[in-house]
This record gives sequence, structure tokens and C-alpha cells, in this order.
Amino acid sequence: MPRKFLVVVDDSPEFEAALRYASRRARSTGGRVALLRIIPGGSDEHWAGVREEIQRQQRAEAELLLNRLGEEARERSGAQPIFLIEEGEPQAAIRKVCGEDPEIKILVLAAGTGSRGPGPLVSAVLKQGAAFGGRKLPVTIVPGELTDAEIEDLA
Repeated sequence: MPRKFLVVVDDSPEFEAALRYASRRARSTGGRVALLRIIPGGSDEHWAGVREEIQRQQRAEAELLLNRLGEEARERSGAQPIFLIEEGEPQAAIRKVCGEDPEIKILVLAAGTGSRGPGPLVSAVLKQGAAFGGRKLPVTIVPGELTDAEIEDLA
């Protein structure tokens, strides 16, 4: 079974570096990319009908985004990526996905650039450690400003 490189799909500018790196590593090692899009969870019961419609729209948008990004990942990695959509808080969603799929072997995150810091997921992993889904998981942190040529050289 090929190992999977998990990439969290978010709206950060550095996300592209994580996707390019994971795709290139998957190609060079015979692995696959797993793309995880996390949509926020709802909590107000009295707005249940509205919340359900919003969640339906968020899920449809996530599917469109994953399909678009999946083409790039497939071209770069040479294999069809796996699409995952989870609802809730990012760290909990990552733990859940990693706990359910033992083929996920590496979490790939991109560090933010500039003065805004490395980003919330990278900060959380550094603070809480890399235990996901009841097992320790290697985390690759990719500098967000890497060029395609630098990623090719590293991966």
C-alpha cells in the first residue's frame, strides 16, 4: 500500500508550497497525496435549517476546490489524490483523519511567511506535538516562499 502525504487545504498563500512539495514527494516515493478540506462546524440549534443549507453550500464549495486542486496534485504526483472533507476544528479533524487511515504517514504543512508567524496549524503542532489519531506522525514543514525549482530540488 502506498504511503499517503496528508495536506490540509486552506486559504493561506503558503498552502500551494505544501501541495507542490507533497505531490513531488509522492511521485518520487510512489506515494499518494491526500487533500483534507476542513469546513467550520455549526452549533446554534435554533438556526438548524439555515445551518444545514450553509453546510451544504460549504461542502459543495469544498468539493469543487478539491477537484480543481486534485488535477494539479495528480499531474505533479502521477497518481489520483484522495479527497477528504471534515467538519469542525482543524486539529480535531486532522486527528480524526489520521486515526482512521493508517496509510497516512506524513503530514505536510507550509509555514507562513513574513511577520504573521508560521500559521496556526504549524504553531499548534510545535506546541502540542505530532500525536495524531493515537499515533505519532512525522510532520514536514515546508517554507511557504519556496519556488518550484527549490521544491523540485528538495523533494
